[in-house]
Formats: sequence, C-alpha cells, structure tokens
Amino acid sequence: MRSDLEIAQAATKRPILELATDRLGIPTEQLEPYGRFKAKLSLEYIDTLASRPNGKLVLVTAISPTPAGEGKTTTTVGLGDALNHIGKRAIMCLREPSLGPVFGMKGGAAGGGMAQIVPMEDINLHFTGDFNAIALANNLLAALIDNHIHHGNKLGIDVRRVNWRRVVDLNDRALRNIVVGLGGTANGFPREDHFDIVVASEIMAIFCLVNNLKDLKQRLGNIVIGYSLTGKPILARDLQAQGAMTALLKEALAPNLVQTLENNPAIVHGGPFANIAHGCNTVLATATALKLADYVVTEAGFGADLGAEKFFDIKCRKAGLTPSAVVLVATVRALKYHGGVEVKDVGTENLDALRAGLVNLERHIHNITQNFGLPCVVAINHRTEDTPAEIALLQATTAALGVEVVLAKHWAQGGAGAADLAHAVVKLCEQPNHFKFLYQDSDSLWDKVQAIATKTYGAASITADAKVRAQIAQLQSDGYGDLPVCIAKTQYSFSTDAKLRGAPSGHVLTIREVRLSAGAGFVVMVCGDIMTMPGLPAVPAANGIDVNDAGQITGLS
Repeated sequence: MRSDLEIAQAATKRPILELATDRLGIPTEQLEPYGRFKAKLSLEYIDTLASRPNGKLVLVTAISPTPAGEGKTTTTVGLGDALNHIGKRAIMCLREPSLGPVFGMKGGAAGGGMAQIVPMEDINLHFTGDFNAIALANNLLAALIDNHIHHGNKLGIDVRRVNWRRVVDLNDRALRNIVVGLGGTANGFPREDHFDIVVASEIMAIFCLVNNLKDLKQRLGNIVIGYSLTGKPILARDLQAQGAMTALLKEALAPNLVQTLENNPAIVHGGPFANIAHGCNTVLATATALKLADYVVTEAGFGADLGAEKFFDIKCRKAGLTPSAVVLVATVRALKYHGGVEVKDVGTENLDALRAGLVNLERHIHNITQNFGLPCVVAINHRTEDTPAEIALLQATTAALGVEVVLAKHWAQGGAGAADLAHAVVKLCEQPNHFKFLYQDSDSLWDKVQAIATKTYGAASITADAKVRAQIAQLQSDGYGDLPVCIAKTQYSFSTDAKLRGAPSGHVLTIREVRLSAGAGFVVMVCGDIMTMPGLPAVPAANGIDVNDAGQITGLS
C-alpha cells in the first residue's frame, strides 16, 4: 500500500496560475507564484470581490479525537472534491500545518489517501513562510519590550507583569519556562519568561481574524503586553511596534492557493490550534472563497466541542459569517475507542463497544443541532474493517436523532467515493437555517464560560481559585467583558481529563489561568493541565523523516 506522501508525489498537478484562471477566473497578474504549484492571491484583487454574492459555507468538524483517528481534514478535502465531482463549484479552506505536530506525534494536515491537497511536502513544511512571518512579528514585539526596559523604561513597565511570550513553531518543552536577561547589565534586566508554540500565539489569532491590512495594524496595536507599576495596561502601540509588525506580516496576509489531487482549488491560510486557540483558517481566506465559489468547505480543529464551538462563537461572530450546514466526521474505530476498546482491538467487530461509544457522537449532534441550530449530517470515514452490522447500528441510532449518516469512501476513491455525502450536504444547505450563538456578547465572562461548560461539555459547574476569579472580575471591569471566550483544554474529552472517553457529565471545569488577547478580541481561559507549548513524544515523527540521495523527502505523514 502506498503512503500518503507517495500518493501525493505521484500526483499530476496543474500549474497553479493556469488552474486559478481556468477554474476561478483570477487574472494571472493578481497572483504571486511560489514556484509552479502554489501562489498567493493579491489583497488588491480580494478587495474587488466585495460586491459578489456569497456562496454556501459548510463546516466539517468531528467527534472527540482519539488515537484511532477520525480523518477530518481528509473528509474536508474529499467533500470538496465530491462537490466538484457532482457538478458544483466548490473551494476548500484549510489551515496551514504547524511544524510542531509534523515533527512530533500528530503528523501533517494535508489530508490522506486519495483526498489530499498538494504539494504535500511544501504545505506540511515551510510552505510560503507565513508561520515564520508570524513568529518574527511576535518575537520583534518581545525584543522591543525588553529593549524599552533596558533603555530607561519610560513607560514604567512592571517587569513582574510582562505577559507577552516568545514563540517558536516546534514542540519544545524545555522552553516553557525560562529566564532572560542573564549575563550582566549589558543584556538587560533578568526576568522570568516563557515560550509558546506559534499556533498558540495572539499574533496567529489576530492574523486569522482580520479583514485587511488596516484591521491588522489596528489589532496589533491593541495587544496588551503587560502592566505598568501603577497597574495601567501597556499596549503594543505604546511601544510603536504595530507598524513594523504589520510590515513583517504584509506578504503573509495574502491567502495561499493550492490544489487537490483531483486538481480542485483549495485555499490554505493560517493555522491556530483549537485546544489552545480558536482553531480556524483565516477569515480573509474564507471570505474570499465565498466570493469565488458556490460552496466553501472549511474545517475547525479537533472535536466539535472545541473547534466548532470556537468557529461559531468566535470566528462567525467576529466575521459575520453564517454557516449553511455541518458535517460531523466519525469512524467506527474511534467510536469503539470511546466505548472502552483499546486501540489495538478497534479493528474487531464489537457492537457493545460501538453502542457505548455512540454517546460521544450523540452529544456532538445535540450541540450542533440544538445549541447552534444548524442542520447536520454524519460522515462515516469508511475503513475496510467496518462491518455491515456496525454501520447499520450507526444509521439506526442517528436516524432516531433526525440526522442522516452517510458512508464516505473518499480516502480510497477520492471525490467519487464521497458523492453521496456531497448530495446530502447540498440538500442540507437548502434547509431553513436557525443558526445562533451559545451566549450573548452582553453576558459576563464568567457566564460565557459557564454556558460553554454546561451546554457543550456536559459539566455541572465551573470553578476557579480566588486569584483567577479576581483576574476575570478585573477584565470585566476594564471593559473586556463583551469579548467572547476561548477555552483552552484537552481535545480528547468533554472534560479536562483526557482519559475520560465517551460523554462524561457532571464534572467541574476548573479555570487555571486567564489570558487577555485584546488584539484578537477574545479572552483565553486555560483549563486543566493543557500546555500552550507542547512537548515531543518518546519517538517523534522527526525520527522517520529523511531526504534520499535524489533530494526527495521521505517519511512525512
């Protein structure tokens, strides 16, 4: 059996300028090619699309992630290919992969099997340099902070209350907690500092939520980097940092155009994690695609409780987007894992375990259809070991909830294998839409977390220690209470305990830390033991990645 990389390397790709002109009508002069098979759309061209009507927006999300796999990105690509296969004009909008997971445990994010975006190696590695630009803008601000303190500290920055962190796009646990400024007075004032992974940074969140360069510079200036000795918030614009940061991000802000194995257009831009950030591709990419196609298929990271909730309550709220339908991805294997079966045994038929694991699927369906008022279809990402009895049980269970289950074989067959799913999605997009948010802007920050925890996670309540409660109260009184909240927690469970599979209820969500992302326009509530700088596993994927004598990359997944 060929690997995903081998399939991608054998693909017949169309020159991206030719594809953009033939399929999307984009003039070649409005594209900046990065080699033959990837290009950036000019921001000037995007501005000319404003008067066009929007297409239908379809979100692909999933059950709670498991080691057995779900295939959300693969399904997003497969559905996009399938919509084009049945004669619809569709574009996929995906996130750029982070190098942390690529070299760590999760691997890349370009799809799999016959449902991939290409050039796979480029997309999963340096791509067009967007993440490098984001890291540089972030770390420029960090350098300007310490430089200002070193040269007299006119703003009176309290070095104990600098909350701006440095970033790197790798998993490196040794950088989570560090001390900077050692080595004498010439190197500044020693202070405790921290590193996050690039995809958890506020710059990444801002990058993914802005509408244009003016909006970008305004939001960068709004970043709160820390507090003065008198307790006054210090903003990035107080350091005159926003102009240079915008200059570093200017080229990166243009969305990236690539293609699928079936030569269908895909826009890949931005990449925040959904367990520690809002987990969606850029607003700019999604808004552009909606002007260029009749159907736009996008994804939100991890399970629907994290990615989809943030897609709705943060991205759609901020950008004024209204989704038309939701595809909820599951595999029989993953559902059996949620039913208590270990990974080594999920390939064996087990109706009891499947029945027990279906509670996870059912809660996600309830959240999508009841909490957010959207029509939903369940896509079973098919594997050869799935049995007719297991599929029948799935169909019977979801039918009782008024939701259709479609068996999708895009991994093996490409777009043709997901044609039934495409037809189901088109049908859903024509249904009445009752989209709503989980909470209102006017709700307090505490009540917003309470709503997410009790309505989406099945928690009984939320809690925090006195220090965290005081921080939340201070943000409320400082005028940030109308912002949405971004919950940072484990992706593996509805609770903050990654080992609790299925659909746990009655647990308590503990808020461990609060971070204001004033530039992005939300407040991050860090819960449980989630880390914003991941570590590498005992055997990282990097150990298997190589380059052969012909210069061809191997081992990338």
